[in-house]
Amino acid sequence: MGNGERTVAFTQMKDGTRDDYLLLEELEKPYLALTADRVLDELKRQAEATLPGYRITRAGHGLQAATRAEAQGADIDWIVGALLHDIGDGLAPQNHDRFSAEVIRPFVRWEVAWVVGHHGIFQMLYYAHHYGWDRHARDRFRDHPCFQVCADFCERWDQASFDPDFPTKPIAHFEPMVRAVFARKAHDPEVIREGVVTGLPAL
Repeated sequence: MGNGERTVAFTQMKDGTRDDYLLLEELEKPYLALTADRVLDELKRQAEATLPGYRITRAGHGLQAATRAEAQGADIDWIVGALLHDIGDGLAPQNHDRFSAEVIRPFVRWEVAWVVGHHGIFQMLYYAHHYGWDRHARDRFRDHPCFQVCADFCERWDQASFDPDFPTKPIAHFEPMVRAVFARKAHDPEVIREGVVTGLPAL
């Protein structure tokens, strides 16, 4: 490393000293503070590098889902969850739901992360039969407390959000919400509320 950068002394983690790890902790803080910037950059990339064949980009799809969520009275966790539910498409297109959930999991309610992490199999209801797959594969989660919430998420915000004529709000509108969510203390039990299911707002 050059330019006077401070680095640890070790080349194997097992050889690190307390001073090494305190340095890493110090240097990690500003990097972690930029998580929202990196997420927003990825969302912007999805407006350019996107899955072909659809009538809107992946960014447009996330923005449309978030616009619908906000219009229906959803809170910030659901809006950001809807916005970023496909954020994993770029790096993990064949496991995008789990990838996307892990991005938001430390900062949103447990039910939101669960829904984002499982929406892929729930979405199969709408198309799997065209490929000869089991469109009811999601029924394996029928007894899970988030089953109906995930079904509602897919019906109201995910599968419905591929309309190029829908009045969709821009990234700038949602940016303060993304920054507020990622500014939270990671894994805060008061935020996560594991096991608590409130569901989507009533229509």
